[in-house]
Amino acid sequence: MNATTRPAPKVKVSTITLPGLVDPHDLSSDRQFSMNLARGLEVLRAFSASTPLLGNREISDLTSLPKPTVSRLTYTLTLLGYLARDGQSQKYRLGPGVLALGHPLLASMHVRQMAKPLMESLARTTGCTVNLGMRDRGTAVYIDSVRADTANQHLPDIGTSRPLLSSSIGRALILGHTPAERTAILNYLKVQDRAYFERCRPLWEADAKRYAERRYCLSRGDWQKNIHAVAVPVRQPPGEPPLAMNCTIAAHRAQKDRLVREVVPLLKEAVHQLEFAQGLH
Repeated sequence: MNATTRPAPKVKVSTITLPGLVDPHDLSSDRQFSMNLARGLEVLRAFSASTPLLGNREISDLTSLPKPTVSRLTYTLTLLGYLARDGQSQKYRLGPGVLALGHPLLASMHVRQMAKPLMESLARTTGCTVNLGMRDRGTAVYIDSVRADTANQHLPDIGTSRPLLSSSIGRALILGHTPAERTAILNYLKVQDRAYFERCRPLWEADAKRYAERRYCLSRGDWQKNIHAVAVPVRQPPGEPPLAMNCTIAAHRAQKDRLVREVVPLLKEAVHQLEFAQGLH
């Protein structure tokens, strides 16, 4: 075989374009990928505010992992301090090790310090609760919150999450990505839950059009009927993931079109100032 017919060397090309848009089982043949670590993290992700206590069977059902595998993982994670055993129910809850992991991330996000006074001013002026969020897999996760609307029963706080497609901040986060990245996120959501994706498709299409024309996203009870919200993407320096800021208010306090007429211009200005503070204007 001469130089003109020799096949080109095989080059391994990663198909992962954005963090979190992958099923660990799709990487079972990747020798660099640690399946045991991935499974352990899936166990930790099974816990939520609505399910703070879980037994091995429940974790197995939520993660689709075999119960013997779950038993080994919960035993290991408990010894390491990432899980704690509830003495009464004998089920597991997240341990202090998980909290300790999150603090260095939040402390290193200087955008939070820059955003805080802007969010506080916006909350005082509008009476809305103001949140700053980023994408994690198929959800929007709040990295800071100023809770000015006491009528909001859903208590937004650092670490709480909202679904991407059925919340204005989630749709704003998708729109903050490049077109190719948006496609990757939407494909991921479609594969994860086709029925949910189709239910939310009209909401997404309406906000994509609204954002293209008016540069904001709007929810009139899309996620929770008693909560209305507007949201705007926040540009970040190269290499940093997009953020989004929203203003939420209880539906009974959302006077007709007030969010659009009064709050949206103030929200856009706060986002503009935050981007300017990061040298993006």
